[in-house]
Amino acid sequence: MEFLRTDDRYFINLPDYQFTPNYLFVDDCEGSQLRVHYLDEGNKDAQPLLLLHGEPSWSFLYRKMLPILVAAGHRVIVPDLVGFGRSDKPSKRSDYTYQRHVDWMKSFVSQLELNNVTLVCQDWGGLIGLRLAAEDASRYSRIVAANTMLPTGDEETNPAFMQWFNYSQEVEDFPTGHMINGATVSDLSEDIIAAYDAPFPDETYKAGAREFPLLVPITPNDPATHKNREAWKMLSQWHKPFLTAFSDSDPITAGGDKMMQKIIPGAKGQKHTTIARAGHYLQEDQGEVLAEVIVNFIADNR
Repeated sequence: MEFLRTDDRYFINLPDYQFTPNYLFVDDCEGSQLRVHYLDEGNKDAQPLLLLHGEPSWSFLYRKMLPILVAAGHRVIVPDLVGFGRSDKPSKRSDYTYQRHVDWMKSFVSQLELNNVTLVCQDWGGLIGLRLAAEDASRYSRIVAANTMLPTGDEETNPAFMQWFNYSQEVEDFPTGHMINGATVSDLSEDIIAAYDAPFPDETYKAGAREFPLLVPITPNDPATHKNREAWKMLSQWHKPFLTAFSDSDPITAGGDKMMQKIIPGAKGQKHTTIARAGHYLQEDQGEVLAEVIVNFIADNR
């Protein structure tokens, strides 16, 4: 598998992102290895929080939340998915599959020997993270789902998602930072937009970002459908604490919180919240609010 690795110089002096980089290697399907970047902040003896981003973002998305979560005494781990951030980026779109992403993150969690994990997942972080929790439930103690989903292709396709799907394949120059800006209610500054562009010096680095929309199951015969259905069976028996913290201005995942609350037993009695004045990337719009929601959720469910 051929891959690209973004030069470190692109990550110098990013706003509010002065965190120590950490790396480990996961196996690819061809016998070589890919380097995964992650942040590991806070008390190493505390139960870990695993924060998973989606696309086309990276761990920079969680920069506002990290200080609050660390100050509350938690260990906070934020990986960059393969193809994003400071992690290696396979250069062929065909190298990206849903299953590989699940396997890469499963290897990541296993290598760090994470247990009693509180999973926080948004966007593709949920498509991957909810599979991780369902398939290896003993490692996970709590889940916070924020603007995410676990589609099987059995559902009616969301028009807002299809608009994003079509745009992502048709646009000639994939404008990563401006895409994120367009899915927030904030007006991001140029330096923040540039930070979201930093992992992608040119179009050759964006194979994963281009391919991810195509990996979302939108038909019942999608390659990922069977395992996502199996994950739902497990989640329908999930009695550990489960919280939804969706935003009020995200057309792509709107309503997903109500479905999860209905299906997942561990959601019963929790203080589910809708975070106001936030778009799809609620970590960017209201990261501090989301961090406090997580802190309170853990405190209420020790």
